[in-house]
Amino acid sequence: MKAITIKQPWATLIALGEKKFETRSWQTKHRGPLAIHAGKQIDKESCDYLPIKQALHKHGIESYKDLPTAVVLAVVDLIDCHKVPNEISPAGIAFEKKLEGDEVYFGDYDEGRYAWELANLQVLPEPTPAKGKLSLWEWNKE
Repeated sequence: MKAITIKQPWATLIALGEKKFETRSWQTKHRGPLAIHAGKQIDKESCDYLPIKQALHKHGIESYKDLPTAVVLAVVDLIDCHKVPNEISPAGIAFEKKLEGDEVYFGDYDEGRYAWELANLQVLPEPTPAKGKLSLWEWNKE
C-alpha cells in the first residue's frame, strides 16, 4: 500500500478526522488507499497555534508530547489532487471545494501548491511502528 510520511501534528489531525486535505508542493497521480505515517518530527510551535491546539484538545491531546511518532496511524483514500489556483477567498473556497471548519488553518494553500483530498478514514486499532520516507513509499501492513 502507498504511504506518506507527515510531520506531527498534521498526521494526527488527519487521523482524528479534523483534516481532510493534505497540502504539498507536488502533485501525485496516485488514487486509492494511502497510509498516513506520523514522522519522527513534531512542529512544536504549530501545536500551540490556536486552531490546531483547539482541535487536538477536543480529542484529549493536551501537549505535543502526547503525539505519536514513527508510526502509521490510519488509512485513507486519496480521491483527488487539486492545484491551488490562487489565494483562498474569505468564504474558504479553494480549487472549487469548500474548506469546512478549521481546514483552512491546517494546510498551506498558497498559489501553485496541491491539496490532496482525503476520504474514508480508517484509524488503525493500534499505531503501527514504521520508518518513514520521502515522497510516496510502499508500506507493508504486516
